[in-house]
Formats: sequence, structure tokens, C-alpha cells
Amino acid sequence: MKRGDAVIYGCVIVGAGVGLLIDYAFPGVLIGLGIGYLLKQAFDDEEQ
Repeated sequence: MKRGDAVIYGCVIVGAGVGLLIDYAFPGVLIGLGIGYLLKQAFDDEEQ
């Protein structure tokens, strides 16, 4: 598993957990997915 994929998975899991705390898991997953993708892009840009 690549580091960028692990970042995305971690953000999705954290987003789902936060979403469950506020009783809206699916929007939390989507927000986590978006944040994870942005972080992955930031890490990819730093390596180049």
C-alpha cells in the first residue's frame, strides 16, 4: 500500500467517526475522502 492511499483511508475513517458523532456518517465520509485526496496531492507535490 502506498503512503498516499493510507492517508486517504485514514481520513475516510476519521471522517466516518466524526460523522457518526453528529449522526451523519455519509457526509463525514465524503468530507474525509476530499481531505484525504487533497493531502495526498500535497504529499505528491512535495516529493517532486
